[in-house]
Amino acid sequence: MLTRKQYLLLSFIDQRLRTTGVSPSFDEMRDALELKSKSGIHRLIKGLEERGFLRRLPHRARALEVLRLPDNQVPEEALPRARDPETRFSPKVIEGNFTPSLPAAVVTEATPASSVTLPLLGKIAAGTPVAALNDPTAHIDVPTALLTGGGEHFALTVEGESMIEAGILNGDIAILRRCDTAENGTIVVALVDEEEATLKRLRRKGDSIALEPANKAFKTMIHGPDRVRIQGRLVGIIRQY
Repeated sequence: MLTRKQYLLLSFIDQRLRTTGVSPSFDEMRDALELKSKSGIHRLIKGLEERGFLRRLPHRARALEVLRLPDNQVPEEALPRARDPETRFSPKVIEGNFTPSLPAAVVTEATPASSVTLPLLGKIAAGTPVAALNDPTAHIDVPTALLTGGGEHFALTVEGESMIEAGILNGDIAILRRCDTAENGTIVVALVDEEEATLKRLRRKGDSIALEPANKAFKTMIHGPDRVRIQGRLVGIIRQY
């Protein structure tokens, strides 16, 4: 039998995994459950592991797997929410006058299939930017649950470790919704100087655009607005074990 806090935490983790494909951070879990320290979250996770509801994947940052849920699951509207809105993924479509430069699959609200085939356009750097690749001959089947909100989507293979503290690991498949603008704090694919693509968190400060890693070993890159073009925002991650 689970305590109330264990019950809420498990449902919160499951909801975040289903919505974004990425586990919430310990800070987000602490804030969502209104605890004073992350040690309380560690104890809750350990208890859930011992009861067979949750599993931590070894050697992977923020990698949690929900093994099962309680019989009477918490309704989604009753789940706790992270306090900082910049750390949450929004299901809405970001409007913009994007000029297509990468092939993408169009997904509508009424898509009946359980999966859709997206173009897998090579690798995206989660580290030092690398030359953007474009290989529309490769494709990947993606659950439509990751593509809620409609719009055009494409996929890229993550290469590097600069986003591991956001739960994005080397070899992951990043699923992205095409857009040319994004909210501050959103994880995006940014094209730098029209030739190098990178996956980073977007931060705007005045006229400058900062591409921020989620790994203290990497430095934030700061560019002028004329050097950076947003090509898509992250909506989910697919990982193979």
